[in-house]
Amino acid sequence: MNARLTHRVVATALAAAALATLSACGGGDDTAAAAGGKVVVAGEEVKKDQALHDMLPDRIKEAGTVRVATDVPYPPFEMFVKEGESTLTGLDYDLGQALGGKLGVTFAFTPQKFDGIVPAIQAGKFDAAMSAITDNKERQQVVDFVDYSQSGSGILVADGNPGKITTLDDLCGKNVAVQAATNQLDLLKKHQTACTTAGKGQIEIQTFPKDSDAQLALRSGKVVAQVLTKPAAGWVAKSADAGKAFDLVDDPAAPGGYNASPNGIAISKQQPELTDAIQKALQALIDDGTLTAIYSKYGVASIAVREATKNAAVD
Repeated sequence: MNARLTHRVVATALAAAALATLSACGGGDDTAAAAGGKVVVAGEEVKKDQALHDMLPDRIKEAGTVRVATDVPYPPFEMFVKEGESTLTGLDYDLGQALGGKLGVTFAFTPQKFDGIVPAIQAGKFDAAMSAITDNKERQQVVDFVDYSQSGSGILVADGNPGKITTLDDLCGKNVAVQAATNQLDLLKKHQTACTTAGKGQIEIQTFPKDSDAQLALRSGKVVAQVLTKPAAGWVAKSADAGKAFDLVDDPAAPGGYNASPNGIAISKQQPELTDAIQKALQALIDDGTLTAIYSKYGVASIAVREATKNAAVD
């Protein structure tokens, strides 16, 4: 499953909502350089680890910069702080600043069209990419991944969850919104069999051309839930009406979302030392709680990994 390609259409609408609420959620204003080689990300101070810095390739140590490609916007992973300006924010950007702080270098982000990211890494234009890229076997042939999240489908409900929805099974027999031509629509269709087996009614699926249209239906009470990517659902719940419009359903059986697949930092295979250093730096951010703080800032703490892995995808 490639969430980036399937759900790119929703990015503009979500980014507009993000821009309207960014300051209320603390985005873009709490990632700052600090004295003594430290950075502050999501309220957490990140200190340079000299041993990790020493693992970096000589070229990067000398330049002091890791060149990072990213495709903007794709909230909550990457966004512009203000429309029409180039300053970035988002989960990937914040994580990059934290990794840079831990490694003692700068993660310099440059916008790049998504389908050109991997070829640009292969051509040596970038050292890495942070852009909610799905780790899969095909991409592993040309880049290495340090996996930092598990991302699948999630359930968005009205504030207070009046329908008491806790799992996909609770959608059986109810009106549910979903964007047309998405993996989430396929998920709901496939779940109809489980509804029948459980002796419950079929899900009354209502499709919409845009996620924002589905959310209007949810606001008005025409549906009890909307199914969309879990990161997008978490961000909408966090940002819409300052967090007072919607709630994210967290199913303990699917913490990263339904049919979750790993997202990874893509790194040039020509720089294995960089891969190893980033993997160890990510683990350090997991261990000290910084990773959780970053994900919580964007309303998606449940998709964070508990262990920094390399090339975790198995298909």
